[in-house]
Amino acid sequence: MNSEELKRLYLHYAGHLPEQMQPLTPAGSNRHYFRLGPCPTVIGVQGESKDENRAFVYMAEYFRTKGISVPKILACSNDGLHYLQEDLGDTLLFDAIAQGRTSGSFNDAEQALLHKTIALLPTLQMEGADMDFAYCYPQPELNRRSILWDLNYFKYCYLKATGLTFSEDRLEDDFQRMADTLPQAGICGFMYRDFQSRNVMLKDGTPWFIDFQGGRKGPVYYDVASFLWQAKANYPDELKEALLHTYLEALGRYQQVDEQDFRERLRHFVLFRHLQVLGAYGFRGYFERKPHFLESIPFALRNLRKLLQEPFAEYPYLCQLLQRLAEPTGEAAGAKAPGLTVRITSFSYKKGLPPDPSGNGGGYMFDCRALHNPGRYECYRKLNGLDEPVARFLEDDGEILRFLEHVYALVDASVERYQERGFDSLSVCFGCTGGQHRSVYAAQHLAEHLHEKYPVRIVLQHREQGIETTLQPDEQQ
Repeated sequence: MNSEELKRLYLHYAGHLPEQMQPLTPAGSNRHYFRLGPCPTVIGVQGESKDENRAFVYMAEYFRTKGISVPKILACSNDGLHYLQEDLGDTLLFDAIAQGRTSGSFNDAEQALLHKTIALLPTLQMEGADMDFAYCYPQPELNRRSILWDLNYFKYCYLKATGLTFSEDRLEDDFQRMADTLPQAGICGFMYRDFQSRNVMLKDGTPWFIDFQGGRKGPVYYDVASFLWQAKANYPDELKEALLHTYLEALGRYQQVDEQDFRERLRHFVLFRHLQVLGAYGFRGYFERKPHFLESIPFALRNLRKLLQEPFAEYPYLCQLLQRLAEPTGEAAGAKAPGLTVRITSFSYKKGLPPDPSGNGGGYMFDCRALHNPGRYECYRKLNGLDEPVARFLEDDGEILRFLEHVYALVDASVERYQERGFDSLSVCFGCTGGQHRSVYAAQHLAEHLHEKYPVRIVLQHREQGIETTLQPDEQQ
C-alpha cells in the first residue's frame, strides 16, 4: 500500500504532514482506509480501481449539491487511486442498533434512527435520478447482464461451495427468467446497491451515507430489500412493516405509488438480494477467509426460509433448491462449518474500543494498563510487543506472566464451553495506553497459547500496528 501518497495529499490539503496515520478496520471491499490527523482529522482512502474511485468521488460531489449528507471529498491524487474525505467519526447505524439486533426487540431510540434513515432513501433515489450515470462503475444501470453476474456470483461462490448436487441447466432456466423479470420493475431512480445499516454513519444523530460507489440507475425496490432484509439486522416483521410504510410515505412525496404493485415487485427483489449477498458471503468467507461473512450466512438463510413460505411460481427449480439449502439442519450450513473462531485484538484505549464484527456482543475485554509500561522508556518507544527486547522487559518484570495465567484460565474455560455448545465466535480484547507494547504482547501470547491447545480458528489483530494474522486449527488436534 502506497500510504506515502495519502500523506502527500494531506500535506497539500492541510499544509503540513499528518502526525498520525491510523489504519481502520477493513470491511468487505478491497479499499484501504486510514485516519490521518490529528489537526485536522480526515479519512484517507486507497482503492485499487481508478474507475470505482472516480464513481465515488463524482457521486459524493453530486449528492452534496443536492443537500444530501455524504462525506465531502477534500483532495484526490493524480493517479486516481487515492483521495481524502471528510471524517464522519466512528458510529455506524449498525452499531447504534446493536441492542435491538441482538435481542430482537428494538427500543424507541433505535426505531427512531431506522425510520429517520429509511425516510431519506427516496431523496437519494429520486434526487440521484438526474446524475450522469456514465460515471457509474462497473455498469451505468441494473441491466440483464449485471443481474446474471450476481446470479452466477451466487452459483459459483456460494452454491457450489456447499457441495450440494443440482442441475445447472434447470437452474439456468430460472436465472434467465429472473434476468428478464427484474429490469421491468416500475419505479426507477438512483440504486444505491448496498443500502444497509453498515453503510450509514451517525453524526450528531443524523444519518450520513457512505460506500455508494457501486450505485447506478435501477429499480428502487432493490435498496428497500437491502435495508429491511439485511442478514444480521434481525428486524421483527412488525418493524419491517412500519419501516416500509415510512419509506412509501416518503416516496409518495416524489410520485404516486401503487402499494400493492410495489409490494409484488419488492418481493422479487428481496429474493434477488438474498442470492446476491449469499454470493458475497461465500466469496468473502469461504475464499477470502473473513469470518464476519461466514457468521452472516445463517442469518441470511433464516430470512430466506421465511421468504420461501410463499414460493415463487416463476422460479420453480430455484425455489426447490433454496428450500433444501435453507433447511435448519443438513445442507443449510453450506460448505464445511467454520467451527469456533476466536477473534483476539490489541488496541489503544485512547482510540476507542474495537467494534464487534460478529454482532454477538460480549466476550472479554482485558485492561493491561496496570502492568509496567515499556513505553515509558526511550529505548522501547519505537518497538512493540512483538519485538524481543520488549518481550524480555515484560517477562523479566514478571507482572504480565501472572496476568496471563489468569487470562488463560478464563479464556480456556470459555473456549471449551463454546465448543461443547456449538458456538462459532468468541471475542477477546486487550487494551493499553497506546496499543503498542503490553496489549500486543498479551494478545500475541494468548493467540499462540490457544493455537497450540485447541482446534479453533484464530483471527489476531494488532489494531494500532495495522497487523492482522489468521491461525488455522491444526488438523491433528
